[in-house]
Amino acid sequence: MDTENLPPTRKGREYEIRAIGLREFAGLRRDDERLNPFDLAKYAKLLVASFEQIEPFLTEETKAHLLGTGKDKWSGGACSQTLYDGRKLIILNPTHGKNRQNATLMEEVCHVFLGHQPSRLAIENVNKHGKPIARDYREADEEAAYSIGAATLVPYSALRRMVNQGRTSREIARHFNVSRELVEYRIKISHLWKNYISYQSIVISYQKTVD
Repeated sequence: MDTENLPPTRKGREYEIRAIGLREFAGLRRDDERLNPFDLAKYAKLLVASFEQIEPFLTEETKAHLLGTGKDKWSGGACSQTLYDGRKLIILNPTHGKNRQNATLMEEVCHVFLGHQPSRLAIENVNKHGKPIARDYREADEEAAYSIGAATLVPYSALRRMVNQGRTSREIARHFNVSRELVEYRIKISHLWKNYISYQSIVISYQKTVD
């Protein structure tokens, strides 16, 4: 594999290689092609249900929390129990935009392809302050799934090229159908931030001379 088109860090290269494999599995040939995670979800045996479909099974209190005070505390989740056909049900936060939902779904797809055990939501214990510990959180799994998902959506080689072309994070985000925050995360984690700032300064200076 051409290591020149991989991130400079060891962990970054490991994540990128897995991401490239997922893009190839999805049938993408160019590094700047836009990936639709909903296409990959079916291969991961995930059934993406709309919030409206599960709404009748929720109490008014639960709906009010998920869509109101708690809307910024969750992005999505997959049920641990499989359906009759072997698929797992996944719900995405309907208050989040499409670009953010793409990243959330891609992360869940990566959990499946990486063979991660689902985190449990049941209360297992309480901490020293008496507050319930409500999640069996595996930090390494979460980091890998998010990082590989982000690299699958925004490949390093295409990102570096666009940065060097002076494209803004907003323009890159629009190209890949992801959030600007995810693009800037990818720029920083790939050690491209200094280049990004430098090229943006050049573009701004050039525009001023033209004007």
